[in-house]
Amino acid sequence: MFYAVLFDYFNTCTTAVVRGDGHRRTAEVLGVDPGAWLSLLDRTFDARAKGAYGSVLAGLRALCVELGVEPTPAQLREAAELRIASLQQDASPRPETEPVLRWLRDQGIRTAVVSDCWFELPTVLPGTPIGRLFDAGVYSSQVGHAKPHPAMYRTACERLGVHPEACLYVGDGGGHELTGARRFGLTAVQLDAPDLGGHLTFHADLDWDGARITSLDQIPDLVAGRMPLPATIGAPMLGW
Repeated sequence: MFYAVLFDYFNTCTTAVVRGDGHRRTAEVLGVDPGAWLSLLDRTFDARAKGAYGSVLAGLRALCVELGVEPTPAQLREAAELRIASLQQDASPRPETEPVLRWLRDQGIRTAVVSDCWFELPTVLPGTPIGRLFDAGVYSSQVGHAKPHPAMYRTACERLGVHPEACLYVGDGGGHELTGARRFGLTAVQLDAPDLGGHLTFHADLDWDGARITSLDQIPDLVAGRMPLPATIGAPMLGW
C-alpha cells in the first residue's frame, strides 16, 4: 500500500517531550535568567527551526545578546553540549520505534525523519541506533523552512525517490504537519498516543479530522493494508 513512511520525530518517535532541568542549567551556564531563557526559546522557535540563527555557537550567542548578555566562547561551548544532553533526556525514544523501523526496513519500505528542529537533532540522531535505521533525515534548520511548508515534504520524497501518493506520514500534529502533509499529497495519520497531552509542542493541528492511531505498533498493519484508511484507528472518529 505504501512504499515509504515519513516520521515526525519529537512526540512521535519519542515519548511526550517535557522540558527538564537541563534548560535551567544551560541558562545558568550562559549567565541568563532561566525564566527569561525559556520564554525566549518559545518566542524564537520558528526562527530557529528555519535556520535563521545560523551556526550553533553564533545562534546561542545571538539569543544571549537578546537578553543583554555577552557569553564567552567557553560558556557557549558548554551550553551547546547541555542543549544536546537535554534533547536526549527530554525526548526518549518510544520502545516501539526501533522495532517498527526495523520491520519497515526488512519489508523494503523506505523511511525518513522529517523534523522541525534546531541544531541538536541533526547533530545527535544520525549516530543513534534509531537514526541509523532512517534512509533520510530532513531537518527544518537545514532546509530553511518548517512544516507545513511543502519544501519539507518535497525534500523527503526526493531523497527517498518516491512520489507523495506512495508515502504515509505519521506525526503527533505539531507544526500543522498533518494538514501540510495532506495538502502535499501524502496520506497523513496522527499519533494520538496515551502519553500525549500537555506535552511540549508548537502550532498543533488541533482541528485535525483525519486518521489517528494510538501506537506506532499499528504502522505495519497500515503499510500492509490490514487497516483501512481514511479512518480513525484506535480513537473516536472526529469530523467524518
